[in-house]
Formats: sequence, C-alpha cells, structure tokens
Amino acid sequence: MTQPSPAAPLERPTQRSQAKADRRAALLESAATLFAERGFNGVSIEDLGAAVGVSGPAVYRHFSSKQAVLSALLIGVSERLLAGGQAVEQAAADAATALRSLIGFHIDFALGEPDTIRVQDRDLDSLDDAARRQVRRLQRRYVEVWMGVLGTLHPALADDELRVRVQATFGLLNSTPHTARVGTLQVAPGVVRPVLERMAWAALTSP
Repeated sequence: MTQPSPAAPLERPTQRSQAKADRRAALLESAATLFAERGFNGVSIEDLGAAVGVSGPAVYRHFSSKQAVLSALLIGVSERLLAGGQAVEQAAADAATALRSLIGFHIDFALGEPDTIRVQDRDLDSLDDAARRQVRRLQRRYVEVWMGVLGTLHPALADDELRVRVQATFGLLNSTPHTARVGTLQVAPGVVRPVLERMAWAALTSP
C-alpha cells in the first residue's frame, strides 16, 4: 500500500512579504490618526506617506488611492468587530455571560481605537457606494449578534426593541472618544471602563 505523503509544512511569510504587510498596517494606523485629526479631505497621499517615512507615490504600492485607504480602514474594523463578536458569543457558556463579554469586547474596541470611531462617524459617506454598503452589511450582522444574545435573555422583547437597545448601547460606548476627555485631560481607562460596563448592562437589560 502506498504510504500517504507527509503534510506539506506551512509556508512562512518571507521577510519581504512581512515587511510589506507591516508597512500596510502602519499606513492604516497612521491614516486613522490623520483622518481623525484633519478629516478625510484634509489629508493627502503625501501626508500618509510622510507619517510612515515613505514618499507619497510609495503609498500606491499598497493602496490604489486615498479612498482605498479609507475603505480598507473602515471595512477592516467592521470585519474585526463581527468576527470578534461571533467568537465571544460562541465561547460563552450562557447568554448572560455572552452579553457581558460582548460589552467588554466592545469597550476594548472603543478605548483602544478612538481614532477609528471618529473616522467612521465623520467620513463614512466619503466611501464609494460599494464600500459603504459593505460596511453597512457588516455592521448589521454585528448588531444581529448582540440582538440574538439579548433576545435569549429577554425573549418577550420584539426585534425592533432589541435593535434599539443594541444601537443605543453602541452610541453610548462609541461616544468614549469624546466623553472620556474632560477639557484637555484624559480620563483614565480604569475609571471609564467600569462606568461603561454598568451603563451598558443597564441600557440593554432594564425592564
């Protein structure tokens, strides 16, 4: 009998491909910061390149246009939220645990990526139609993950109310980039997190 061939080893990224991936990630991170500070229309390709130490034309090795940078940024974060929310739901032992974990997951996002939230709030309409529809689809699916968990906890609630509660909670949590500042002072995340956790739980589960 012919012996099965050994499994092929997993290919490791080459140094060149890893460097390219790292540069692309750095461009997206810098784009979030610059777009948040100046708005999409206030940032040039040259600005994006300068932020990571390359010329403006070098940005085109990674993205076809400034709008492609914005698309990658907003589609990427929507994909990560959906995948993370689904993983949290699947890992939880029960609906109450899942809901608390979803709240914690989204707070991590809000505290960790405030610039991305600002960009999405202000510049979503700068996407082309196809990219904007894709972001909206991903966002709806993320909302539906939360609705499914909350509906298990409160089966008497209609879908419309579940959706309103979830969307209102996102509004609360996503306001963190604005509400976590008092004047020019940044409120410590250790103070912000427990307040957000309590308020989000109350908004979602109140009678």
